[in-house]
Order: sequence, then structure tokens, then C-alpha cells
Amino acid sequence: MLSNFLTIIFAPMFVLLIHYFKFRSVVLVYLLMAIVYFAFKYFKKKSYKDMIIPSINIIILSIAYYFSSFQTVKYIPVTLSTIFLLLFVDAHFNKKYMILGFTRKFYRKELNKEEIEFVKKGDGYWAIVMLLNTLIHLYIVNFCSDSVWAFYSSIGWYFLFFTALIGQIIYGKVYGVKVHSR
Repeated sequence: MLSNFLTIIFAPMFVLLIHYFKFRSVVLVYLLMAIVYFAFKYFKKKSYKDMIIPSINIIILSIAYYFSSFQTVKYIPVTLSTIFLLLFVDAHFNKKYMILGFTRKFYRKELNKEEIEFVKKGDGYWAIVMLLNTLIHLYIVNFCSDSVWAFYSSIGWYFLFFTALIGQIIYGKVYGVKVHSR
């Protein structure tokens, strides 16, 4: 819960803080928070997968601090989006069924055989959504204002995901499950 909140406020807070404080001071504070978060995860004996995001934040913030580069900081959401893209591509091609796992975890109703077959195909769909998200992030980082970057990196991408999820659910209810019942 706390990490989700911190993810949402990361970009807008960063943009706000660099208007009032020196860039390197803000990066240093963010870097120290990332190190504390990494240590917290490490001492809670989390899996290596739980250590990836804090590690990436530490690496990118260290580079941003060293080069005094706001552009580098902007690549944190791009990098995270790319990682999720690669996870979904891997899940799709190696039949790991990530979306099926998420669905079973959060959807209380038991899925029938046709629904399971439809949801198994979801990893490919979400790989495409993540590719779109990554491309949007890249465009915003390179061609838009800091305010647009802060908005999209904090809550804007939720609109994309929500729309994609609603689209997947509607498609599944209207057409997708029927295709897999043949």
C-alpha cells in the first residue's frame, strides 16, 4: 500500500521539489529513500523479484545524481514499464499465465474451462498494452513538458490500464470466451 502511494507521488513530488531545492539535493533524498526501501525489503527476506524495482531506482538515481540529469530521472518509469513488458512477453511465450494467476488471486468466482482458456491468452494482450505504455512514456520523456511527464508517470498510465482492462473484460464477456468454447 505504501509503495503504491509512493509510486503515485514520485513524479509530481520530484517536479515540485526541484523548483524549491537544488536538483542534486532532491535526487540525494530520493536516493536515500530508495536505499532505505531496498534495505527494508532485504531484511524482510523478500524474494529477488521484490528487490528489482528498488535496485533499478538506486541505479538510475545514482546516475542522475552523478550527471545532474533530470532526463535520467524521467527514465525510471520507462525502465519499469519496459521490465513489465518483458515479463509479459516472457509469460506469453513461455506459457507462464501471469494474468491467469492474477485473475485467480483477485477474482473470487471459480472460472470455467472456457474462461480459463481465454484468460490464458491475456499475457499477449497485456504485453501489447505494456508496449504501448512504454512507447507513451518514451514519447512523453522526450517530447513533453515536465508537468505532462509528472501527470502520466503518476496517474495517467492508470487510465490506459483501466481502459485496457475494461476492454479485455468486455471482449471476454461478449466474444472471447465463446471463441474458446468451440
